[in-house]
Amino acid sequence: MAFYFFVATLQAQLWQETFDGAIDQANEENKPIVLVFSGSDWCAPCIRLKRSILESDYFKTYASANYILYNADFPRKKKNQLPLDKLNTNKSLAEKYNPKGYFPLVVLMDKQQVVLGKTGFSKKNSPEEYVSVLNGFLE
Repeated sequence: MAFYFFVATLQAQLWQETFDGAIDQANEENKPIVLVFSGSDWCAPCIRLKRSILESDYFKTYASANYILYNADFPRKKKNQLPLDKLNTNKSLAEKYNPKGYFPLVVLMDKQQVVLGKTGFSKKNSPEEYVSVLNGFLE
């Protein structure tokens, strides 16, 4: 039971609850931020990205050591609506980093919020290849 709690806690810690928290942690740990724009309950490619890449053991292990993660989600179903403050944060992030409204869109930025690169999702990429794409933006 304690192991399950630890794994659940680790999973929760992987994704920051607030973007400000992500920035703070990125500065503390000197890590880049992976900002994911998703439509968790309506965007099929977003759901596939989450299942095949973001929830993979490889990505979770690598990301926890090397990235700070924030999900700017835009659910449409009423039961999945976000609190107003989080929705407003996500909208302002979209205006700044995703003005064309691409979903999914993954933005890699440094701790000063300078965009290093953007990518989407391809079914062809393994989690290892996806991390390689993200790391390519750091070079």
